[in-house]
Amino acid sequence: MEYILAPSILAADFKELGRQMKSTEDNGAGYLHFDVMDGMFVPSISFGMPVLASIQGVTDQVMDVHLMVQEPIRYIEAFKQAGADLVTIHLEACKDVRASIQKIRECGLKAGLSICPETPAEAVEPYLGEVDMILVMSVHPGFGGQKFIPESLDKIRCIRRMSKERGLALDIQVDGGIYLSNVREVLDAGANVIVAGSAVFGGDPGANTSDFMEILREYE
Repeated sequence: MEYILAPSILAADFKELGRQMKSTEDNGAGYLHFDVMDGMFVPSISFGMPVLASIQGVTDQVMDVHLMVQEPIRYIEAFKQAGADLVTIHLEACKDVRASIQKIRECGLKAGLSICPETPAEAVEPYLGEVDMILVMSVHPGFGGQKFIPESLDKIRCIRRMSKERGLALDIQVDGGIYLSNVREVLDAGANVIVAGSAVFGGDPGANTSDFMEILREYE
């Protein structure tokens, strides 16, 4: 199993975005996490296709797009054109989850499915064989800098167990409140893709990325 760091540019300094992205890539971060918020599914508004398109081709990192929007099926093609490689949708935001997953597939992208802290792990069980990744939100989506919700660890364990029972090589991504001080707990629970925002971009992004990667490599 590959262990991957996905720095969230929501926490980056946009005046220095190109340099900071390069610094995370040079120090081993395989993904770049791109949080899209619509002010409806979550209270915040972030950024969309033009920002993603502006960094397309600047980095070889996987463009990991997390759509925290109502009915994300409306935007999947546009994010494909803007440079997305992996699109994650929220189970809670879709009238038809399978149709949304199928749309991602039709666009030739990897598919992820996310659940909020209130949603039980078992809710993703019907879709495990249809997606590449499950994203467990370990904070309430919409704002950075929140404290990790400890109950998320049980959800990670449950999803990893269900995927193993089905013989699936499923990525489990975790997003929210992850720092060097608690990332081992998350990895021990069964996650292999770690989203970190302020823990990477708060301070020296290159050095912080390197410190995370040192831990992730212990698990490979």
